[in-house]
Amino acid sequence: MRRTVDASTLLASIDADWARLVAQVGPCGHAPKPAREPYEALVRAVAYQQLHVKAGDAILARLLAWHPQRTFPSPAQLLDAGFDSMRACGFSAGKIETIRGIAAATLSGVVPNSTAAQALPDEALITRLSALKGVGRWTVEMFLIYGLGRPDILPVDDFGVREGYRLLKSLDTAPTPRALAAIGAAWSPHRTAAAWYLWRVPRPSKAKARPTAG
Repeated sequence: MRRTVDASTLLASIDADWARLVAQVGPCGHAPKPAREPYEALVRAVAYQQLHVKAGDAILARLLAWHPQRTFPSPAQLLDAGFDSMRACGFSAGKIETIRGIAAATLSGVVPNSTAAQALPDEALITRLSALKGVGRWTVEMFLIYGLGRPDILPVDDFGVREGYRLLKSLDTAPTPRALAAIGAAWSPHRTAAAWYLWRVPRPSKAKARPTAG
């Protein structure tokens, strides 16, 4: 609880815009899911890449229905799954290749287990995992935010984060990833909470909900 209060207090102290947003949204309610193994968190993140949250939810629901006796299919089970079966879940050909690569990398030890991942710094994990085909920095950052609960991650490539900042500051255009990274340095060590709030800046009625790692 202390971390959440500290994050909200720090962000509210930045300026009047941040103070108004924190007051409107309330305390940071970021809820990581550290019980998930890195392998599962990465597969989930890939499922949501470039999709509306509801579409990602539907794809994962079909995937989980394959093995109802398990909370999540094992790497071996995903490698054994046929291409058509994966397509029937709603995965694109590119995502199928990426997910199979994650499964194979898990079995070979490239994707660490939860204990090993917790011992590695943020950038070390980003470098190691983003080397996998189809797994970019954003995907690893979603894993760090939701899977490991890292408190100081700002996914500057995320459209929702940059658009949230544009709306927060009433800008004509969203900042570039590089510009937002520079701006966000002042939000450390609570950049994860800052992203959480920026995702929740009120959008125009036609705006789409952000993708999520689930």
